Amino acid sequence: MASSPISSKPDLGSLRIGDTQRKSSNTGKKLLIAALPLLLLAAVGFARFALRNRKAVVEVATAAAPESGGVTTALNASGYVTPRRRATIAAKITGRVTSVHFDEGTRVAEGQLLATLDDSDVQRQLASARADRNSARAAIADFEVQLRNANIQLRRAQDLQAAGVQTQEALDNARTAADSLRAKIDLSKQQVLGAEARIGEAQQNVDNCTIRAPFAGIVVSKDAQVGEMVSPVSAGGGFTRTGIATIVDMNSNEVEVDVNESYIARVKPGQQCKATLDAYPDAPYGAKVRTVIPTADRQKATVKVRVTFDKLDSKILPDMGVKVAFLEEQAPAPAKGKDAGPQPVAFIPKTAVRSDASTSYVFLARSGKVERRAVKLGSDRGTDVAVLAGVVPGDSLVVKGLENLQDGQEIETAHP
Repeated sequence: MASSPISSKPDLGSLRIGDTQRKSSNTGKKLLIAALPLLLLAAVGFARFALRNRKAVVEVATAAAPESGGVTTALNASGYVTPRRRATIAAKITGRVTSVHFDEGTRVAEGQLLATLDDSDVQRQLASARADRNSARAAIADFEVQLRNANIQLRRAQDLQAAGVQTQEALDNARTAADSLRAKIDLSKQQVLGAEARIGEAQQNVDNCTIRAPFAGIVVSKDAQVGEMVSPVSAGGGFTRTGIATIVDMNSNEVEVDVNESYIARVKPGQQCKATLDAYPDAPYGAKVRTVIPTADRQKATVKVRVTFDKLDSKILPDMGVKVAFLEEQAPAPAKGKDAGPQPVAFIPKTAVRSDASTSYVFLARSGKVERRAVKLGSDRGTDVAVLAGVVPGDSLVVKGLENLQDGQEIETAHP
């Protein structure tokens, strides 16, 4: 029985898409396109729900009461504790550190040993210079012995020449020998002086391998370890240290603040101040203005003012943030009546004030929520501004947070 031949051509008809399948596919695409706006609305709604339930993180400050004593705050400014005596101790020569005798926080006295460098090379130079000096001194002793004998020979030649027994040439030779030895002695003495100069130079290089504290203070930075190379200038592609340690004289701590040049007329040398460290806001320090730096920063439009503490303690550390209130004698209060101007009820930071087209307002932080409150502002005093109505002393105000806060929004308080 003969079998039917098998066709070698592929059947392409099986790959053809029918009209029914094409209509079903188009229907699915249309349904997906129709559902896409609903999916987007659902995503937006979920995002709004999540953001609405998430609490905004804000920083707050407290409204301060106006001063009622004999002095008032003329200006507020912020700055940092800065020591007048701060030094990064470096070596005068390039060398390898062989020992370190301090750590961060170590109190050091003036002249105290901090570190040593490898001095093996300079010690050899010192020994060579001393050997040259000793050799020159020994040569002087030898020449002096020869000179004594030459002087004896010279006197004998003079006597024989005077007696007519010896020639003038023999006398001249004896005199030349004595003069030559005197010159050699003078040369050796100069060689001794040169060797002593080299000894002094080598000894200075040896001393330079010892790093000592230039003044009493506290080590705030340890910049080199045993085995590292140090140099007074940067070298070696950044692998050579340029400092050993940083020392601060804590007794020279003061405050450096930038005062807006518009208010610098309110600051005078010797003016009493109240300095409050950001780390200890409840413990202000008495202070006074030491100097007003006689130049302005054209970029920031500020003038530097240095303020000294009346009394220092261990809480005051370099580079701490500090707020300074410049005080002045309070003027007599005007008589109450129709001519009396409105008096401030509180002082608040300028950063707490927001405004729209019609009014100024603040956000009060109460019970984990914010409350929008319209305020009437008075004159400012640096970083603070007087409030004539709207808040009372002790109110917590939002000074930093979201720009689009809403009345009644839940918040979390973060301390600056």
